[in-house]
Amino acid sequence: MTDQPPLSRREREVMDIVHEVESATAAQIQERMDDPPTNAAVRSVLRILVEKKHLKYSQDGPRYVYSATVSGKRARRSAMRHVVQTFFGGSVEGAVAALLELEESSFTPAERRRLKKMIDEAAKEGR
Repeated sequence: MTDQPPLSRREREVMDIVHEVESATAAQIQERMDDPPTNAAVRSVLRILVEKKHLKYSQDGPRYVYSATVSGKRARRSAMRHVVQTFFGGSVEGAVAALLELEESSFTPAERRRLKKMIDEAAKEGR
C-alpha cells in the first residue's frame, strides 16, 4: 500500500466502511457514514478512490458495487506497520505495551492463551 496516495479523512472513512462490509454500493456506503455528505459528494469520493487505486468496482444492474483493491488483512498490516514506525520508533514491544496499558484491554484467560500461543509461534519462526 505504500505506492498508493494518502487518504483524506472522508476517503479513510469510506475505506473503513468498505473493508468492514467487503463490498457496497454508494448508497450503502452513504448510509453507514457519520454525518453523511450528499450523494454526489459520496460518488465523488468513490471516483477519487478508484483513481487512487484503493477501490475497484463492478456493475450489478444499474448500480456500481465497490470493493477494496487490497485485502483487509493486508491493509491492517500496512496500517499497523505505519503506526509502529510512526508512534513507537519501530518498536513492536512498545506498541504491544501501549495496547496492554489501555483500560479497555482486559483479556479473558482464553484470549491470553491465544496471544501467548501467537507469540510463541512467532518466536519459533524467528519473528
